[in-house]
Amino acid sequence: MDALKITSLKSSVEGKRILEGVDLTLKEGELHIIMGPNGSGKSTLANTLMGHPGYVVEEGQALLFGEDLLSMKVDERARKGLFLAFQYPLEVEGVSFSHFLLNAYKAKNGNEQKMDPKMVISFRNELKKNLKELGLSEEFLKRSLNVGASGGEKKRLEIVQALTLKPKLLLLDEIDSGLDIDSAKLVAESIRKMRKENISALVITHYPRILDYLEPERVHIMAQGRIICSRGVELAKELERKGYDWILKEYSVN
Repeated sequence: MDALKITSLKSSVEGKRILEGVDLTLKEGELHIIMGPNGSGKSTLANTLMGHPGYVVEEGQALLFGEDLLSMKVDERARKGLFLAFQYPLEVEGVSFSHFLLNAYKAKNGNEQKMDPKMVISFRNELKKNLKELGLSEEFLKRSLNVGASGGEKKRLEIVQALTLKPKLLLLDEIDSGLDIDSAKLVAESIRKMRKENISALVITHYPRILDYLEPERVHIMAQGRIICSRGVELAKELERKGYDWILKEYSVN
């Protein structure tokens, strides 16, 4: 089954067309990588799929497990199993990480009003375990969401959220940027763990090194708002050696 099927997707920001007709199919349980030069539309694609109000869909279709993703509200997309880890996670003063995530967990599972105390205890134990897995202190449970965290800690906290909420499809926008080698390994290990549970993932990155840990089925190259090329993982290795100029010339992208 297709986890995500995008057809001729066009999207604009502040009246400027960014996506010029994206086509992509991600099978259930697969992990795909998206790479490309700055300004090629990678983050726009992620935000458009998640339903960010600043990104306007002009044409095209996106199906999430066969359902019309673009007709859903943002909260509906999350309930259907879509999760976006932001390139620049926001800080939210006055809302603790644990409170934020508990309410997200309740909403996702249809328990907005209340949860059985045993379920709350189980949730908190799971959250503590996930923090430890990402090398993070339990102190983050009390802190306001992302406030006072370093860039790398914010990225790891995004993965903690994903581990706890257990989505069906991950959109990871440069999850490896700002991470040192050890942190990148921890993040990759957590992504691999989620893949064992048949979670699908679309990972946007500039750094081929994380591919050594993730073993993707496919690598896509974006340029000028389109996916111009899709091949195996060897494509990323070639890009690391040669840069983007050769492939842009090969596909006649100015």
